[in-house]
Amino acid sequence: MNKRQLQNDARWLKESDLKVHSLPQQVACWLLDRGSLTQRMIKSCGGRFRVQLLSQSWQRPLREESLMLGIDPHQWILTRHVLLLCDDVPWVYARTVIPRKTLSGHHRRLANLGERPLGAVLFADRHMSRGEVEVAHLYPHQSLYRQIEQASPCAGETLWGRRSLFQLSNKPLLVYECFLPQVGRCDE
Repeated sequence: MNKRQLQNDARWLKESDLKVHSLPQQVACWLLDRGSLTQRMIKSCGGRFRVQLLSQSWQRPLREESLMLGIDPHQWILTRHVLLLCDDVPWVYARTVIPRKTLSGHHRRLANLGERPLGAVLFADRHMSRGEVEVAHLYPHQSLYRQIEQASPCAGETLWGRRSLFQLSNKPLLVYECFLPQVGRCDE
């Protein structure tokens, strides 16, 4: 990774390092919620929630992702990019990074979710644990922002995102959730 790419990456802060009062009120409740985003969106959307699969492919992880996942950076990972929609309006762009070793046993089904929500699978798994939520302010010059903009134009608006490392029976996967400008209020 070259110097310019490092400068373009988001700066992720652990929830414990955040100044919560500095987060925009509209997204703070979404960013800091430790429950299922799928369930929270279904509640906020009155059930008019759906997942739109944008892409799914095998790739090499970013250096930071390989470190977080505890895998060799030359291993293949499955990446899944989706939009989470409420009333057919995109509220969230999500990227999931799954190492090959995680896709074993009954977790193989994660490779075939299609337009089913990942959250429904994760939060139904009694062997699931979630690491600390990290939050980032996303700007147009960053690579993640550019991925989001290809899926749902943001017109240069500032976005907020969070990421979490999940463990399924001690097998890792990484989930990024980026909240789009049209995200609705989350029901408290």
